[in-house]
Amino acid sequence: MIRITLDVMMARRKMSLTELADRVGITLANLSILKTGKAKAIRFSTLDALCQALECQPGDILEYE
Repeated sequence: MIRITLDVMMARRKMSLTELADRVGITLANLSILKTGKAKAIRFSTLDALCQALECQPGDILEYE
């Protein structure tokens, strides 16, 4: 199972959900779905935007269990 650890990286960067949503260009609702792990899929363009906004690598926000 792949887990999304977006909340950990957001805390490290001291970034709120609202700020990240604005930077990435997705709705708060969709970002919240990602953050809570309820998303079934993620587009590479969204993953790219998240990594760019958080200055991280995909492996920093995705974890395989």
